[in-house]
Amino acid sequence: MQSLKDKVIVITGSTGGLGNGVAEACLEEGAKLALMDVNEETLAQQMSVLGNIHNVRSWVVDVRNMESLQQAMDEAAAYFGGIDIVFANAGITAFAPMETMQPDVFERVIDINLTGVWRTFHAAIPHIKKSKGYLLATASMASFFHSPLQAHYTSSKAAVWAMCNSIRLELRPYGVSVGTIHPTFFRTAMMENTLQDSAGSKLWGGNRGGFWKMISCEDVVRVTVRMMKKRQSFRVVPLQMTVSAKIADLLRPVLAMLFKDKNIRESIDSASVTGWNKR
Repeated sequence: MQSLKDKVIVITGSTGGLGNGVAEACLEEGAKLALMDVNEETLAQQMSVLGNIHNVRSWVVDVRNMESLQQAMDEAAAYFGGIDIVFANAGITAFAPMETMQPDVFERVIDINLTGVWRTFHAAIPHIKKSKGYLLATASMASFFHSPLQAHYTSSKAAVWAMCNSIRLELRPYGVSVGTIHPTFFRTAMMENTLQDSAGSKLWGGNRGGFWKMISCEDVVRVTVRMMKKRQSFRVVPLQMTVSAKIADLLRPVLAMLFKDKNIRESIDSASVTGWNKR
């Protein structure tokens, strides 16, 4: 297991619950941080809390913009003298049935959650190849188990997993490792919005127990940091759900029965096609 001391770590979606938690944990490990987020105000707040020290810098970046993302990645590499780890963590969600969903809703989720990861890694690869570093993307248990009103989100997360499996083979000859982390529901501002959304709350029963039970953000942070240290290719959080993920094809029909038709119809009736949430 490698130390993160003096490792240069890029984090996109850095001000969200997971991104911020990982940033704080990596800083405690002695890492140097390049923080990237689309929200200038929350990024400034994050920098203030972290202390605006010399080994932490921030960039206002929209992962939908290849030019600005490439510029930020190059500037981070120049400032710190290279990049060792990239954590592609920017993501959003919404609740909407396909019948009423506007195309721009679907496209925006895919553009940020999937193509945003591609852009992030594309911008980072020249630097990561030099350091023989590590690329890590936030996927989800939604990569394997697919809920109604979430065609856009589950598609994006399943595709992130598939894309990283492909990229891993491409970069293996260059000494670069690639990983995906697949958490279940965990407590962040995005999940709080989900619980307040009548559609999301109805679908998963408030995430109070059973297969949909929510875990703490700290649990996911710990696994993420451990993945960075061990350069792991795949982790499910919590660990006991790993078997479920690996036999998803067998379990999917069983889990589909947990979604009652009455709840699905009520969720569709109450869903908003513009109910954006941020990680």
